Amino acid sequence: MANKKVVVAFSGGLDTSYTVMKLTQDGWDVYAACANTGGFSAEQLKTNEENAYKLGAKAYVTLDVTHEYYEKSLKYMIFGNVLRNNCYPISVSSERIFQAIAIARYAKEIGADAIAHGSTGAGNDQIRFDMTFLVMAPGIEIITLTRDKALSRKEEVDYLNEHGFYADFTKLKYSYNVGIWGTSICGGEILDPTQGLPEEAYLKHVTAKEEEAELKITFEKGEIVAVNDEKFDDKIVAIQKIEEIGASYAIGRDCNVGDTIIGIKGRVGFEAAAPKLIIEAHRLLEKSTLSKWQQYWKDQVGNWYGMFLHESQYLEPVMPDIEAMLTSSQRNVNGTAILKLRPYSFQTVGIDSPDDLTKSKLGEYGEMQHGWTAEDAKGFIKVSSTPLRVYYGMHPDEQR
Repeated sequence: MANKKVVVAFSGGLDTSYTVMKLTQDGWDVYAACANTGGFSAEQLKTNEENAYKLGAKAYVTLDVTHEYYEKSLKYMIFGNVLRNNCYPISVSSERIFQAIAIARYAKEIGADAIAHGSTGAGNDQIRFDMTFLVMAPGIEIITLTRDKALSRKEEVDYLNEHGFYADFTKLKYSYNVGIWGTSICGGEILDPTQGLPEEAYLKHVTAKEEEAELKITFEKGEIVAVNDEKFDDKIVAIQKIEEIGASYAIGRDCNVGDTIIGIKGRVGFEAAAPKLIIEAHRLLEKSTLSKWQQYWKDQVGNWYGMFLHESQYLEPVMPDIEAMLTSSQRNVNGTAILKLRPYSFQTVGIDSPDDLTKSKLGEYGEMQHGWTAEDAKGFIKVSSTPLRVYYGMHPDEQR
């Protein structure tokens, strides 16, 4: 009888390496699949392929879903100016969803009997993978050896070594998850809530030759079309260009404390130059091109969109509805936002937009009105004060 097929969501790390070898030894036909959302270099992908076969995989495949990730989620995070706790750009958490979707799709294509991943039982990723597999690949078994056996790193390394696979899985002080939308940093000082991360914990450092630089990001209907007047058709390449510029100033470093899906608090460090610069540039442009209530309701909806992504609810039917509203809100978000970069920081400078509402001929704030008279203004103020005058007329003792 033919062996059963299992697709392993393969990152090349210790847990998924153990999973590939153990399932192979247990008689499964293992298909190692690395879902890339922009965080793997060509060299890393080549190494993953070589190691997958050394571990016993019958087949290896890279599933590149970077552009799908942008089109189906990342651009909406920009539209919504999504920052969890007004801080974290929801990098790894949103990428995991699309990695899981790609794995589930591949498992169905090859007729797999099971899907395996290397998540532990203490984090959010187990939920993101399991929930996506349960919905996208119903009836396919989910295998999680690291979680179910509560395996230690030593147990996994020893097993690999005993079966002839040797790699440097030394437990480092810091662990990193690198993606197109930022790099998360765990371990070290992050475990002490009184400390921040030292310089050596970050992967990117100040290399800029100038003390200050101007960065211009041009948007059309909320999407990036140019960086410093250089046009980009490929949005991923535009993001990478902004990351390259911002990272040379070590911009986008921070730590976030938030609620995990399973209910405990979690703390993570990160560096995310591109997301921080793009979101603040986009927000700056929106301040001048959206109406007051467009901004208000888009902020509410954007916050929910980010929360649903983080909470593994991307497949919730309301998400396309939210995306439709976010897309509609961007129809006049056109123009260039200007930022000034310095080592470790940046500031917003201004915008140049054909849809700039501050250019209205009705008046200039703090200067002169053209669309109403002084008597109009006094009447407006008097009518606006009516509810308060009514209330305090009845309750004068409550006046503050």
